[in-house]
Amino acid sequence: MSAVPLPGAAPAAAPFPSPPQAAPPVPAVFGLRLATGLAGVLLAVLVSGLNENITKVALADIRGAMGIARDDASWLVALYAAASVSAMAFAPWCSVTFSLRRLTATAILVCMAAGLLCPFAPNLSVLILLRVVQGAAGGALPPMLMTVALRFLPPNIKLYGLGGYALSATFGPSLGTPLAAFWTEYLGWQWAFWQVIPGSIIALLMVSWGLPQDPLRLERLRQFDWRGLLLGLPAISMLVVGMLQGERLAWFASPLICVLLGGGLLLLVLFFTNEWSHPLPFFKLQLQLLSRRNLSHALLTLGGVLFVLLAVILIPSSYLAQVHAYRPLQTAPVMLMVALPQLIALPLVAALCNIRAVDCRWVLAIGLALLALSCVLGARMSPDWIRTHFYLLQAVQIFAQPMAVIPLLLLATTGLAPQDGPFASAWFNTIKGMSAVVATGVLDALITRRNHFHSTVLSERLGNLPTAVDMAGLGPGLSACMHAQVVTLTSSDLYLTVAATALAMIVIIPILPTRVYPPRAA
Repeated sequence: MSAVPLPGAAPAAAPFPSPPQAAPPVPAVFGLRLATGLAGVLLAVLVSGLNENITKVALADIRGAMGIARDDASWLVALYAAASVSAMAFAPWCSVTFSLRRLTATAILVCMAAGLLCPFAPNLSVLILLRVVQGAAGGALPPMLMTVALRFLPPNIKLYGLGGYALSATFGPSLGTPLAAFWTEYLGWQWAFWQVIPGSIIALLMVSWGLPQDPLRLERLRQFDWRGLLLGLPAISMLVVGMLQGERLAWFASPLICVLLGGGLLLLVLFFTNEWSHPLPFFKLQLQLLSRRNLSHALLTLGGVLFVLLAVILIPSSYLAQVHAYRPLQTAPVMLMVALPQLIALPLVAALCNIRAVDCRWVLAIGLALLALSCVLGARMSPDWIRTHFYLLQAVQIFAQPMAVIPLLLLATTGLAPQDGPFASAWFNTIKGMSAVVATGVLDALITRRNHFHSTVLSERLGNLPTAVDMAGLGPGLSACMHAQVVTLTSSDLYLTVAATALAMIVIIPILPTRVYPPRAA
């Protein structure tokens, strides 16, 4: 029986309205339809990732066809990456507000339309605008894949879905060079942009039919974090552009880089300060999420793993191009040696981690150790190495790469509450995007420094030869020999640096993460 208020009593105070929470999961039974939707999101993510990698590899052909200078073309890469990483940060919030299926389908459509229009851009400014739009659309897709896997997959097979997400870190980057070689050599440079269209059409149909439609939650817009958007968007963009343009503009000798990195860091601090107190933030900073040791370890280790994965792709392709003048088509077999077996290795590693008796921490340790072994073997390289010498290194990485990625996904996502899923996706994907950018900047800086060091040392040794050798007539041959030696020594140094990074990540495994078990149905 309800209580009746006494005459003259003051009315009860209305409860303080709580902020709107994340949308509850749509009750759906996993079957053919949901599996089709998940496969569509995975295809869209792979197509988007290939689009970014292919255009990087084919940039020289694109520049030549469109008459773009090298320095101007660097802005195409930097601004695309800035838009992509920024979208990774804000897409999870938008997926809850506007629905997962609507946001995913819209991102696929925009990415496809921008790719279609890029070859017809009348000038560089229009091309940059199209690439920024495409980067934002492509960057919104990886968080959707993680969200779909966490939300809809049954516990017993959830790890396999996360293994599909891992393809974006292992399969996609290695496949970029072979596909870029195929498009530019046989079909024309325009296909470096148009290759997104067939896969996007298929992905759009699969997503539209397979994913359930959530209701719009436009009431969340009443508490939209405008201050967070106005602080976070320029912060991330400035940091990304500063890292990617830093080496070209001599880092802190350039006022522009100082403004980009310094201003970006300041805005990022203000952004996180705002997120801490906002009732409906883009990033959840409260301790109940970030105090999870496994999530913190996964975010910390993710940056190092991506640095290693990026380096083991860059080093052989750069060496073969500079020393032996390999075009992407000739380098393609080295990349395919790792890329294609991932379709088998990833499910096998996921099955291994899905065994309750297996501690995924030690799977991670073995994967990092194998990556370090591959790099130590590569450090023995000489200027005589050609494509076939890298096959053994690549073979070691076939299982090493998924063993270094899938355990991180298991550690990061196990035990998360449903309402924390979008926040974890925002953290994981933003760290993933930023780590790739930082890794690129660090590798560029290391390559330049070691090139200068070895060039100086070899020049001094040559100048101090006791015999007075007449260099006339030997100049071109001697210069080519020195260049090959410098590139080889620099590549060897990079391999050793990457091996040390992988070993350092093994050291913290017994300290920070705790044992987790694969998810199981109740």
